[in-house]
Amino acid sequence: MMGHWMMASRFETTRRAFLARAAAGSLAVALHTGPVRAQPVQTSARIVIIGAGAAGTALANRLVRRLDGAQITLIDPRGQHLYQPGLTLVAAGLRPADYVVSQTSDWLPDGVTLIPQAVAGLDPETRVVETEDGQSLPYDYLVLAPGLVLDHDAIDGFSLDMVGQNGIGALYAGPDHAARTWTAASQFIEEGGRGLFTRPATEIKCAGAPLKHTFLIEDRLQRAGNRAAAEIVYAAPQASLFGVPIVAERVRMLFGDRGIGTQMGRTLTAIDASAKIATFETDDGPEDEQYDYIHIIPPQRAPEFIRQSGLSWEDRWTDQGWVDVDQYTLRHNRYDEIWAVGDVAGVPKGKTAASVKWQVPVVEDQMVSAIGGREATERYNGYTSCPLITRIGRAMLIEFDYDNNLTPSFPGLIAPLEELWISWLMKEVALKATYNAMLRGRA
Repeated sequence: MMGHWMMASRFETTRRAFLARAAAGSLAVALHTGPVRAQPVQTSARIVIIGAGAAGTALANRLVRRLDGAQITLIDPRGQHLYQPGLTLVAAGLRPADYVVSQTSDWLPDGVTLIPQAVAGLDPETRVVETEDGQSLPYDYLVLAPGLVLDHDAIDGFSLDMVGQNGIGALYAGPDHAARTWTAASQFIEEGGRGLFTRPATEIKCAGAPLKHTFLIEDRLQRAGNRAAAEIVYAAPQASLFGVPIVAERVRMLFGDRGIGTQMGRTLTAIDASAKIATFETDDGPEDEQYDYIHIIPPQRAPEFIRQSGLSWEDRWTDQGWVDVDQYTLRHNRYDEIWAVGDVAGVPKGKTAASVKWQVPVVEDQMVSAIGGREATERYNGYTSCPLITRIGRAMLIEFDYDNNLTPSFPGLIAPLEELWISWLMKEVALKATYNAMLRGRA
């Protein structure tokens, strides 16, 4: 019997390893764009990229291979690069905080100048970027990729030093806060009580993250044998649980199966940490809710220098400041020499790392074509991917476009609305390797 058990164990280990490699390989193949074989374009263009996150770094790596002689300058004050898709894993106790941290300079190629400063302002008329230390950087072409700002001050009574205490979590704030979120969540898992899981009224990066955290903490309660001692409520200002109707319905069904309650049409505006009371704005006025654990996702906006530059939409997202770009080319609608990519781009979809993977080649083609004097051909169709974790070891690989069409990369192999182990592997094993390849401009 022991021999049979050992053989079965070895078989299972081999099976898991094989499937993990298959998942990683399949995802890499699906997302790989291949090397660009065209001869580099000769140019002395001054290119400034604001932001060294996923979008800015990936684009810089691609442009340095496509352009010969260009002056490419990257501006970002952050010395650390954050693998943000990993924050939900850290906040559920599945990865340590350092899993998501690397050094910005480690990803940059020769031929790119990094200025470790914050941007103080930019003038699209004179084509100059000003840094906080007083540098003036003229440009011929500008790429806006600074990410977004988490407006924690919009929640009255809340500050980031509260995270990890008195039942307060906030995983979006970074690796340390994600780890502290797990500290607060693990106490809730042990003691039970009432958990509130929120999202803001603004657009947010990775709209699936609030749902992932809700699912993971519910699963943690199940595994701890303490689910009956906890009430879980997902509270959000939107009318539905997800922006794609068929996915929203699937999540609604899963919430029903797991006993997760919903309170839609309400926006978190304040907390009283000592009393453990959260205040929500509703159609009927403010309402207070008691909690033992609350996960706070604040409103999210473009950085202040973007909102002050005159480059934001004037008739859309006016409280958020996303850059006014054509949704297919990501080129600014009023300034032909400016593009936006990543979270700050004012497009209907696309605040995920997977979106960046599809946006960056479009901006690359647009810029190289403009410099080389030819017509650009690449277009961004709104592709967004969300490996929506529904429990430890299971996820749904949700992929969709601007029109809310499901666009699966593995039709016939991975059903997008099914909770599958291989979809979990895509998130937990394959995604980071593919992300790293994207940073290098290779995927």
